[in-house]
Order: sequence, then C-alpha cells, then structure tokens
Amino acid sequence: MKRIMMILWIILSVLAVVAIAARVAPSDAERWHIATQATADKDFKSGAIRVVNTGADGLARLHEIALKTPRTSVLAGSVDSGMVTYITRSAVFGFPDYTTAQQDGDTLTLFARLRFGRSDTGVNRKRLEQWIAGLHL
Repeated sequence: MKRIMMILWIILSVLAVVAIAARVAPSDAERWHIATQATADKDFKSGAIRVVNTGADGLARLHEIALKTPRTSVLAGSVDSGMVTYITRSAVFGFPDYTTAQQDGDTLTLFARLRFGRSDTGVNRKRLEQWIAGLHL
C-alpha cells in the first residue's frame, strides 16, 4: 500500500510541475504572431487553418467572439493592424494554443495551433469552427 501511495504522489507531483510549467512558460510574440500564406482550409495533427470570405469587417467581428471565449486573451496585434494572435488556455493544465487571425480584403485567414505536444485532438479545429459559426456567414 505504501508503494502505491508513493507512486500516486510521484504522479501527482509530475502533473503539478507540468501544469505550472505550461502556465508560466513565456509566449514569444515574435514566434507566434506570424502571418500565414494559406489559401485553403487545412487540418493537421497540431492545429488547423481556415480561409473564410467574411467581408472587410470579419476580423473585427471575430475579435469580439474570440474575447468571449473562456481563457482567451490577445498575445499580439490588433484589429486596426489587420492581424491578431490569441492565446487560449486549456481548462485543467493551462496549455496554450495560439490562433492568428488576419484580414486581407474580404478574406479572413485563421491559423490555430498547439504549443506543447504532437496532437491537439481536434481542439483547435473545433474552436475555429465555433468562431466562424459565430460570424453568421
């Protein structure tokens, strides 16, 4: 029984360290606030890209939706500059995902990706789809 308790405490300690590291790791705007040259939708293991015809005000409307998303804040950029990068943190461990939205004329390009790990289990794709649905295209 003591051995099992020791193993459980070790596991809990490791999880606590991972959670703290994810929350305090700095987010470098130069690394994450980057424009994408995507011209079509794409899904990959660590994120997703969506290219949407929104009209010229798409980024402004998306910005309001993004900021209403739990645990989401602006890392860099602004609506006026035409590009904003958001950080959305997972509920339990606070792992950061980054979403860059850029407006080019009537086209809004969204690039969402994880920071830690190899697969986001579709979380970024789902978030993009929810944000796009909120635009009421």
